Amino acid sequence: MSKATFINAHRPGAREKRLQEMLRVDHAGEYGAVQIYKGQRAVFDRLPHKARLSNLLKEMEESEQKHLSAFDDLLADNRARPTVFAPIWNVAGFALGAGTALMGEKAAMACTSAVEEVIEQHYAEQAEELGDTEPELRDTILEFREDELEHKDTALEEGAEDAPGYSLLKGAIQAGCHLAIRLSEKV
Repeated sequence: MSKATFINAHRPGAREKRLQEMLRVDHAGEYGAVQIYKGQRAVFDRLPHKARLSNLLKEMEESEQKHLSAFDDLLADNRARPTVFAPIWNVAGFALGAGTALMGEKAAMACTSAVEEVIEQHYAEQAEELGDTEPELRDTILEFREDELEHKDTALEEGAEDAPGYSLLKGAIQAGCHLAIRLSEKV
């Protein structure tokens, strides 16, 4: 088994199931995040005066892609399946990214801030749940959490809170994220 394998025959069934749920939902979250950034870039890449923003979004997308690749490997190594909702998260993530970008730069940043806040909180909860039982997975999750916090801070610095209807937009996006987490864990 590779170093990245966290599930083995010595664990009770419930623990194995819970770890597979964690990997599944984390994979889904990173997949969705990549799609959101792709949707935002599909709008801003076409606007030469938004080149700085496009480059910033590209950097964040590349970070999320690194996370996604790690979870791709972890799913395979641990014989866990991805969520059956992946095709939906593909379309929904891209649509959310493109839709908020069409609303403007601040709305796109509000989307980024809202999503990254949910993800980083989710990772913090997972790291606490794992404790010392799965130190390698916990450390990976904590490393990725730091990246999510950086993305959230960048979005706030870029004016996320200045988006029209920020509180409403943030609440709706976060409610969708929480729903996606619950669905992706189980199915």
